[in-house]
Amino acid sequence: MINKTVLIGRLTRDVEIRYTGNGTAVGQFILAVNRQFTNKQGEREADFINCVIWRKSAENLANFTHKGSLIGIDGRIQTRNYDNKDGQRVYVTEVVVDNFSLLESRNQDQSNNQGGHGNATQQNSNATGYSKQKPPANPQNKDPYQADGMNIDINDNDLPF
Repeated sequence: MINKTVLIGRLTRDVEIRYTGNGTAVGQFILAVNRQFTNKQGEREADFINCVIWRKSAENLANFTHKGSLIGIDGRIQTRNYDNKDGQRVYVTEVVVDNFSLLESRNQDQSNNQGGHGNATQQNSNATGYSKQKPPANPQNKDPYQADGMNIDINDNDLPF
């Protein structure tokens, strides 16, 4: 059986760190993940997914992120239940995070939060944090793979296939 979850989204608030009775750190947060399609009004909706992270990873995530940070996580879906103070059974489904990745630089993250746009898209960057800017132009507009009229000496043994 497989229970593997991979998500990329933005934190809806700062990670909330607590400690168990024996001192183990546990962090809880909600990740806003945009859906791949738009609704009838042409707007992108998001899912808000409860997540929990444990131990040193929880402390690191809390120290290096804040509300609006773009992160990638992988983990597993877990369901638990408890009885609330009124005696009703409450079921909670959440992602238990095994690993996380910071997907934008600190400077870019701060500028996104100061901009106040509030959506989960980035300007001039994709989910991996690489710039979408065009590469520098070839100064002579020459094909870099052109042999300039010279024969290219390639032996069949040099080919990987």
